[in-house]
Amino acid sequence: MKKLIVSLFAVAALILASCDSDERSARLQVWLTDAPGDYEEVNVDIQGVEIHAQGGDQNNGWQSLEVNKGIYNLLDLTNGLDTLLGEIELPAGKISQVRLVLGDDNSIKVDGATHDLTTPSGQQSGLKVQIHQDLVEGITYKILLDFDAAKSIVNTGSAAYILKPVIRSITEATSGAIKGLVEPVVSSPAIYAIAGDDTVSTTFPDQEGKFLMKGIEPGTYQVHFIPASGFQSKVVADVAVTLGVVADLETVTIQQE
Repeated sequence: MKKLIVSLFAVAALILASCDSDERSARLQVWLTDAPGDYEEVNVDIQGVEIHAQGGDQNNGWQSLEVNKGIYNLLDLTNGLDTLLGEIELPAGKISQVRLVLGDDNSIKVDGATHDLTTPSGQQSGLKVQIHQDLVEGITYKILLDFDAAKSIVNTGSAAYILKPVIRSITEATSGAIKGLVEPVVSSPAIYAIAGDDTVSTTFPDQEGKFLMKGIEPGTYQVHFIPASGFQSKVVADVAVTLGVVADLETVTIQQE
C-alpha cells in the first residue's frame, strides 16, 4: 500500500467532510427532458424548482433548489438528451412533489411564426409533479422530469396557444455510500475510499465514531483507516458499493501500537 501523508490542510478538509457527514443527508438533482412535439420550438421560462420534503422538524415543506434559470427549448431535449436544472442537499427522509416555477416568457414557434404560450391561472404558482421517494442518507438521486410537448400545448384557434403541461417523473439513485462505526473514538482516523490508485472519498468519524462517505459510484473499494499517533492503520478490503445502497462496515476496531 502506498504511504498516505496527510497534511494540515488535508486534515482540515477532512474535518469539514466529517461535519458534512453528520448531517445524514442525501443529494437530489432535478433534470429536464422532453418527448417530441410537432412544433419548431417550445420555449419554457423556468425560474425556480422546489421540492416538498419531509426530512425533519426544520426541513419540512417546500425547499428551493439553486436553479439554472432561463428559457429552455424543450425540443432541444428530445431523443435521450436532458439538462440539469438544479440540485439540493436534503436530510434523509421523504419527498412527495417537485414544483416548477415558470416565468412569463413562454412561447411556441409554428410555421416560422412565434406565439405566446399562456398558462392557466391555477398553474401560475407552479407546476406540481408527484414523485413520492424515500431519500437514503449518503445517496445521490436524479429526478428526470419528462415534459410531453405534444400533449402540453392546447391550440385554441386564432394562433392562440395555452401551455397545460403534461409531465411525468422518473426517480433513480445514481450513487451508493459507505458508512460504519470506528472504535475507539480517540483513534480518530482519517478514512479513505480507494479504487486502484484513486482516492474517491475521504472523511473523519464524528464524536460518536460514526462515519459516512457519500455519493460513491458503484464499484469495489479498499477503505483505509489512518489513525492518530499510537494506533495502527487498518484496511477493509473489497467493499462493494451498489446504486441506492449504503454499504455498512458496522464496527471497525482500530488497534493500539
